[in-house]
Amino acid sequence: MKRRTFLKQMTRGLALPIVINGIPFRQLMGLPRLQRWARMSTNDKVLVIVQLHGGNDGLNTVIPVNQYSDYYNLRPNLAIPDTGSRRFIALDPLLPDEQQAGLHPDMVGLKALYDEGKLSIIQNVGYEHMNGSHFKGRDIWFGGVGYDDPISSGWIGRYLELEYEQDGAAYPEDFPNSSMPDPLGLEFGSDVSLGFHTEDTIPAAIAIPNPAGFFDLVNNLEGYYEEINVDPRGIPPTTLENSPYGKELAWILGIEDSTDDYAQRLQELYQIGNAFQSGVVYPTTYPLQAPAGKLHNPLSLQLQIIAKLLHGGCKTKVFLVRIGGFDTHVQQVESYNNTLGAHAALLYHVASAMKAFQDDLRARGLEDRVLSVTISEFGRRARSNGSYGSDHGTVAPMFVFGKQVNPGMIGKNPDLSKVPQKGGNLSDDKEDIVDYRLVFSTILQDWFEVSSDKIPLIFPSLIDDGYQATDKLPLIGSRVTSLDNFLKVRYRLESCYPNPATDHTTISFYINSPQHVELSIVSLQGERLRTLVHQPMAAGTHHYTVDLSGWRPGTYLCRLRTPFWTDTKKIIKL
Repeated sequence: MKRRTFLKQMTRGLALPIVINGIPFRQLMGLPRLQRWARMSTNDKVLVIVQLHGGNDGLNTVIPVNQYSDYYNLRPNLAIPDTGSRRFIALDPLLPDEQQAGLHPDMVGLKALYDEGKLSIIQNVGYEHMNGSHFKGRDIWFGGVGYDDPISSGWIGRYLELEYEQDGAAYPEDFPNSSMPDPLGLEFGSDVSLGFHTEDTIPAAIAIPNPAGFFDLVNNLEGYYEEINVDPRGIPPTTLENSPYGKELAWILGIEDSTDDYAQRLQELYQIGNAFQSGVVYPTTYPLQAPAGKLHNPLSLQLQIIAKLLHGGCKTKVFLVRIGGFDTHVQQVESYNNTLGAHAALLYHVASAMKAFQDDLRARGLEDRVLSVTISEFGRRARSNGSYGSDHGTVAPMFVFGKQVNPGMIGKNPDLSKVPQKGGNLSDDKEDIVDYRLVFSTILQDWFEVSSDKIPLIFPSLIDDGYQATDKLPLIGSRVTSLDNFLKVRYRLESCYPNPATDHTTISFYINSPQHVELSIVSLQGERLRTLVHQPMAAGTHHYTVDLSGWRPGTYLCRLRTPFWTDTKKIIKL
């Protein structure tokens, strides 16, 4: 099958709205190749794309602590303070100086995921000579191209075309079927992404505000009877089967049937997942003052639906959710407090909803299967404007969530010394950025197990720009190795001293961030004999001296617990 034929067919059947629990989403569905990709996948991995619509201000999201004075001077009416109760959250004191960063104070949930080893932060993500248009910027990200490359299709579409070129079962009458009862992708909201667009830039999804009304209109067109495919008036030709009109209308009616089948199937899966009570509470509102329209969390219900669908057995591979409002030219912050306002509420919604989503996946036994990534068309200017806002900029951080990520930070903080030469912008020169196509290429190879020899065909412009097909980021790896290496230097229970001991011994431990700590002495059988600490503790090294006089000689265990980490050491009493 030729590319144009594939993409033309791909346009016909990718998306019609379905509503679950009040949330509309669209199906990236139906084509035999899409269905075959899902059922022939060598793994059961899922990708969730979280789109931050409008261009997220990366500098107020991940603050470059190593250049704080420059950061503050560039945006005194926006900068997050480094002192006080609403100071930035120190991310990780063990990172090298060029990566020392803080998080916005309302991103507590993100900090918790980082500490648990379930977050990778990629700094300075974008492409060379970034485009400042919302529409063009989004098209470039979904098109998988460079700033001046033509965009005729989406990078996901190119991958699917490359993988599955042979004709399969007829669509839509043969789908859904027992092998693949679910759509490949589900896209929440009313917009349609470019990722599945055709060569002619026709959207690879249908945007119909009222699908039921639309199909009622189609079914009642004068002179057309679906059952016999004829026009009783004889105009147009009596047999419509091979006419453009007949083909297009038959396709539309086929989509209606498939949509009904998918909707029923997804409702059933949702009910199965809904019957399981995970105990995780998704946040619904911003707890502080927020501008109109920013109080309620638009991500929570979308992510909760995904968790329930997957728990119910949904085989969908790619989900796309959105949160808007990031085009913060005016009143990004409150005039009286840089830490409050529209952007603060949005960052809280993202961080808190993603934390709840990860907790929900863990409770449902799905955490190994799901990788989530944030995208935004561009960042904001480093230099603020006079309206307590920020204008269209260039690079920004990406967040990648999941149990399988290599936790930590990739790349270094943006170099603020280059801002004056860039007209108030962060540098988007090739040597200063992490190319977004490299992020997607890494996910395709290390998550969906795509071989590197296909990358030049999926991302030809990446190769044209000097990258190798085998170039990857250290984003996804061995869970045991990456997590152990990350945690063991950030949370440590040291050996007791002296040990063996007679009358007393000192216990020392280090925690990399504030945590609720339980420190206790237990028997070899696990019985708790004495609780030394059971309270929130500050980051840093802590020492406790234990009086062992009166204890029977023998071997005991010192046990340290945090919400996600436990370690033990032996104590020998002479």
